[in-house]
Amino acid sequence: MASSLHQNPTFIKPHSSPSIKPSTPTRRSYIPVHCGGPRSQRGPLIKGRFLSIEAIQAIQTLKRINRINPQTQTETQLQTKTLTRLIKSDLVATLKELLRQEQPTLALRVFSAVRSEYGADLTLYAEMLKVLGNCGMYEDVDRLIEEIEVGGGIGCDEDPKGVLSLIKAVIGAKRRDLLVRVYEMLKRSGWGEVVEFDEYVVKVLSNGFKGLVMMNLLKRFLMIMIGFVRLNSIRLGLSSFCRNHLFCFCLNPTQFTNSFSVM
Repeated sequence: MASSLHQNPTFIKPHSSPSIKPSTPTRRSYIPVHCGGPRSQRGPLIKGRFLSIEAIQAIQTLKRINRINPQTQTETQLQTKTLTRLIKSDLVATLKELLRQEQPTLALRVFSAVRSEYGADLTLYAEMLKVLGNCGMYEDVDRLIEEIEVGGGIGCDEDPKGVLSLIKAVIGAKRRDLLVRVYEMLKRSGWGEVVEFDEYVVKVLSNGFKGLVMMNLLKRFLMIMIGFVRLNSIRLGLSSFCRNHLFCFCLNPTQFTNSFSVM
């Protein structure tokens, strides 16, 4: 039986090896896609500047109200209603965006809302002063400085960066009288006597006096700084800037003031 099976090839199914098809290169086609149109011609995004939907809507509403009903009581009421709905972060973002767009009138109203609800630091005041000065709204610049005076002036616990920004904004507005008022506020609070001036604040304030041709006030300011250094250099360990550069003023005031480049 086995021999008959072995002799009969029909009972054995041969094993067929799978055929391998030759590989052919795959062709890929690329279709260019153009997105957008005339309505999507937007400028590049600015890193770090994000506006919420609420802030964007508030800006649009303020502009629309100001365009339809300018300088009316209805406009003020509608703007107040719009701003009171915003949380602090959205309110501040709205203010900074209006300042960036140089909308000083609307920015003043938003700033008033920020100040009344949450208060405003010197940095925010400085941003307002800078835009108001650029737009020639000097009466509002004077009013904001007066508000700082009425609110207690510039305390010794203020952030030096905020003080520096405020001084720069006043110098940029080219208001000699306001620079004197800022300096007097600093003196009344103890800056330069109780608390050391920041080195860069000294440089900027000196350049401001010099640039606005206020040499007498510059000399008074630097003499106060020299007295402070003499009394407190050992106790506070002041930096080499104050010890070396300010003492040079005693020997040659003109040479010392000229060592600062006008900003």
